[in-house]
Amino acid sequence: MFIRRTALRSMLIGLAVAAMVAPACAAHADPSADEIQAKIDKGNKDLELVVEQYNKTTEDLTATQAAITKLEGDLKPLQSDMEAAQAGASQVAINAYKTGNNLRTLSLMLGASSSDGFVDRVGTLEQISRNQQHDIATYSAAKGTFDTEKNRLNEQLAAQTRQKTELETRRKQIEGDIARLDDMQRKADAAAAAAAAKAKTPTKTTTTTTTTSTSASSTAGCGSGAGTVVKFACAQLGKRYVYATAGPNTYDCSGLTMAAWKAAGVSLPHNAAQQWGKVKHISRSQLVPGDLVFYNGLGHVGIYIGNNQIIHAPNSRTVVKVAPIDIDSLYGYGRP
Repeated sequence: MFIRRTALRSMLIGLAVAAMVAPACAAHADPSADEIQAKIDKGNKDLELVVEQYNKTTEDLTATQAAITKLEGDLKPLQSDMEAAQAGASQVAINAYKTGNNLRTLSLMLGASSSDGFVDRVGTLEQISRNQQHDIATYSAAKGTFDTEKNRLNEQLAAQTRQKTELETRRKQIEGDIARLDDMQRKADAAAAAAAAKAKTPTKTTTTTTTTSTSASSTAGCGSGAGTVVKFACAQLGKRYVYATAGPNTYDCSGLTMAAWKAAGVSLPHNAAQQWGKVKHISRSQLVPGDLVFYNGLGHVGIYIGNNQIIHAPNSRTVVKVAPIDIDSLYGYGRP
């Protein structure tokens, strides 16, 4: 009986240990190459959204700073009028103090050739005073409005600056995560290659390349018949992706589309969502080379070059390149 109990107890302990060890082993299992690539792809999509939000915040900051500059410029003429009115009022007060009302009245009377002239002079003096009072009152009202608006814009500027800093921090975190995944992928590829070499069988690696070469068929839209926008985009092929840049040596996605359309004389903001807000929305069947193709919930944008292909600046792991139009989840199509 004791032996059976001991055996049962040992079996239960063994099962408990196995239950604890099995999940721990599974939890530390290395992800497969496909799982790593899926995480990298997701990281790049998340990064696109952060970068485009960063670009939008930069555009908003520029607009807010311009609004503050304009507000200050609008106030300057009013301030000049107010200062002149104050100086005039001060001089009238000084003269009145020095001469007294009786002397001022006598001077006006002696200087007037008739009673009508005297009335005219008194009226002119009162009009000057009223104008001074009006200028001061106008400035005071404008200054109150200015102060309120300036405070609002300063608060907005501070909030946008904080948001930009937070987005920069988030971008660095995501890029760090992608770098670690890249390292894992390189190690997985190396291990797979070593195992294949040992077994003398071919293996396929999934490491992303940043080659700048492009096949002739993939650049068919870059021929002599291409328009200004497409020609500009084709000339950027192979240039590195760097976030928040718009050339001439590096680009992010909306920076490339902005620069390409700028070459054609059209101004676009440096943000995919804001570009979507400015373009005419069209259907896929209406696409012509130069139109914009939007992806990933307005987190990415490319330039259509025909033959169901785009030129775009994908992410920091690669360069400006030609890709199939269905490379990512489509959002819509637009024509500046």
